[in-house]
Amino acid sequence: MKNDLLFDFTVDKATKTVFITREFDAALSPVWDAFTKAEILDQWWAPKPLTSKTKAMNFEEGGRRFYAMVWPDGQEHWGVQKYTLINPKTNMKWLTSFTDKDENINAELPTSEWEFNFSEQSGITKVRMVIKQKTLADIEMIIQMGFKEGFTMTLNELENLLPTLNKLHNEKV
Repeated sequence: MKNDLLFDFTVDKATKTVFITREFDAALSPVWDAFTKAEILDQWWAPKPLTSKTKAMNFEEGGRRFYAMVWPDGQEHWGVQKYTLINPKTNMKWLTSFTDKDENINAELPTSEWEFNFSEQSGITKVRMVIKQKTLADIEMIIQMGFKEGFTMTLNELENLLPTLNKLHNEKV
């Protein structure tokens, strides 16, 4: 990691929103692909020692990704991301919910609205994420569940994967 790359994680309880900005030393295309292709998401979308396993993914507005975070002992925690807006290589939005293995939403856990904005300057891609909760109790719950620590670790997994993705992208160009 370049030490001068931006990483900011801010929780605003008043607006029930988490703001995350993260820069990656990679071109826009491989970063976009990392967020939008199941085979790449499964390589990084979980904090170690967990792994990500996509059961179904249809990346289009109205589509979804149904996936599990899998513990080393095989325990699975399921979730669904429902895509509500996609502007290729610019921005996207999804609603994410915790589910069971049959994709039934767990109403006891919060559904979050995620917005991503992507931009590139001089080979550095910036991803701005805005994660909105419905209630103050919901944002406090995800904080207590370790969201900041877990998602920071997850983004670090992407950072570790990007040199390989960037190299593959440069070979295609």
